[in-house]
Formats: sequence, structure tokens, C-alpha cells
Amino acid sequence: MHKYKPESAAIIEKLERKILHGLALEWETARYLIDSKYRKFLNIPSFCLKDMKSRLGYWSSEKNEICINRNTALTCNWDYIKKILLHEMAHQVAEQIFGAKSETPHGPLFKKACYILRADYRATENCDKNRNDNESDDPTILLRIKKLFALAESSNQNEAESAMKKAHELVAKYNVDVITNNINRQFESISVGAPALRHPKEDYYLAGLLRDYYFVWTIWVPAFMIEKEKMGRILELSGTLENIEIASYVHDFIKHHIESRWSEYNSKKSLNRYRKTDFATGIIKGFSSKLKGDIKSKHNVSNALIKTGDPMLNKYIKYKYPHIANISSKSSSCDAKVLQDGINIGKNLVISKGITTTSSGKKFLIE
Repeated sequence: MHKYKPESAAIIEKLERKILHGLALEWETARYLIDSKYRKFLNIPSFCLKDMKSRLGYWSSEKNEICINRNTALTCNWDYIKKILLHEMAHQVAEQIFGAKSETPHGPLFKKACYILRADYRATENCDKNRNDNESDDPTILLRIKKLFALAESSNQNEAESAMKKAHELVAKYNVDVITNNINRQFESISVGAPALRHPKEDYYLAGLLRDYYFVWTIWVPAFMIEKEKMGRILELSGTLENIEIASYVHDFIKHHIESRWSEYNSKKSLNRYRKTDFATGIIKGFSSKLKGDIKSKHNVSNALIKTGDPMLNKYIKYKYPHIANISSKSSSCDAKVLQDGINIGKNLVISKGITTTSSGKKFLIE
């Protein structure tokens, strides 16, 4: 057992209570993926955190309990914790709804439960969630784009623009080839950014840009907010791992760029949060028009492809998100000058630096 100072122990105990509350809320949210006529057979479990050396979690039918590795819960992102929870919940569904007590732990009925809950049925998972720059682990497409984005750091504007344009052309060509030739591919869903009760308007514009130009689906999904102890929403990207890596990098790069340029732009103006939204929206719109112009100048099939999308990805989306609703936001007043200043900056934005990949780490057992 770890030994903590009294004040540290109190902080950790408070955090653990929040995590347990979050697990209960996520479990209740996932329960609605189950047909209503079967939900009544699923008993609300107790949740606990335990010190475990080689297990990420387990389901106990005797205790009607879902347990998560304490260290994992305290150190990993919520996406990862939720993934473990859904895996263990699938064991619960397999037993309490499908009567799977007599089959092997990861048998057909368990996999059926995973399918319903959109859970990962695999029994092992990489626990190391840190990022690195080990190029040998990169798929070829990511490695090439990573090098082009690195070239886009050039102080020569023309060289930087050319490198970024080539990177986007490579992304389009890669996806054209994959979709046209119907190459087998696997899809994943990964959250980006942070969950919030309300997101500013520019976050939605950025989500639209990623969906329009980076071959991913963008959907706002429920996610637990540890600080607020409530369910908020977070942006989730769905697509091939390569496209998600690229899109998530662009997402973070643009968010950082907006913060940096706004700090500079507003240093002596003392503008309010609404004007920051105008400025950020302008940057995203300006960059979007730049990408749109690059596509038109290329005169290839990528524009049509972006509009029609990937049929296999569309099928995955219908399974992953069975109940999609479009929510429109109210229009608000806008400062035309601040918006235009943002657009001008966005038209000169160059995505640079490299894309990192997930490292292979120690493997833990999910039971």
C-alpha cells in the first residue's frame, strides 16, 4: 500500500469518491444502450477501486460489483477508465441478462454484450498512455505526414505553405486510394479536448472543420467531468487510427494557436469572452477557406470524396451512435471587425511540427 501524508490522503480520498460517482453515472448512461425490455434484469452494481498489480478491473457476480484498478483510475484519462468500465459492464450484462455464467469469461455471450455496449471485448490493453516521438512505430502514412508538418516549421512562408499543402494532399490521396479500392480498415473512436457543460461556439466550428477535411466523424458525446461531478459533453473523433491521429493533432494545434494569437491580439484591448469567440471563429473560417481553395486548385476527386464520405465509416457510425440528434444553437451578435481579423490570421495559418503516436507499454489484464 502507498503511504500518503494526511493532507495528500484526504485529497486522494476526495478524488476517488468523484471517480466512483463518475463510474456510476457512466454505467447509467451506458445502460440505455440496452433494449428497454431487458434493462430491468440488470442490477445496479456497487463500484470500488482496488490496488491490483496486473489487472485493470474485474466484475464480481457474487458481490454484484465492478472494480477498477486504483492506480489506473487515478492516473489515466477518463476515456481509458470508461473503456475498462464498459468491458466489465459487458461481463455483468452477459451474466445477468444473457445467463452466461457457464461459458468461458470472454465467450460468445460476452462478445454479444460488448457489441450492444460498444465495448472493447479484448482481454488485454496497453496501459501506457504517454506519447512519444518514436518514428519506427508510425504507420507509413503518419511518418510521411509527420515529416511534412515538420518541414512546415520553416521560417520561409512559401516553403511552410508548400509543405503543409503537400501534407493535406497526401491525406486526401491516401483516403481516396483506401476508399476507392475498398481496402479493409478498422475504425476507432477517441475523445479530444476536455468535457464541459457548455462549449463555446468556436469548438463546434472546429469540429466541423475536422469532419470536412480530415476524414473523421465528429460527434459530441456524454462524458463525466471530475471537477464538476456531473456529466458534460466532449468531442469524439471516429475514423481510422491514422486519420484520428492527424485530426486530433490538428485540433490541438488550432486550439493552441487560437489561445496564443488571442493573447497577443487582446493584450491591450480588454475584449470580453464573446469577442474571443468571434476571433476564434474567424481563424477557423479563414483556415477552412484556405483548405477549400487548395482542394479546388488540385482538381482531383478528393472534394467529392469528402462530401460523400467513407461508406464503411458511415456504417460504423450507425452502429456506434444509434441515436444521433442534430442540435442547433442560437445565433448571437458578432463584432465584424474582430471576426475579419481572425479570418485574416486563419488564412495564413500553417499546421506544423510532427504527429506523435502511442507507445507500446506494459500490458495489463482486463477480466
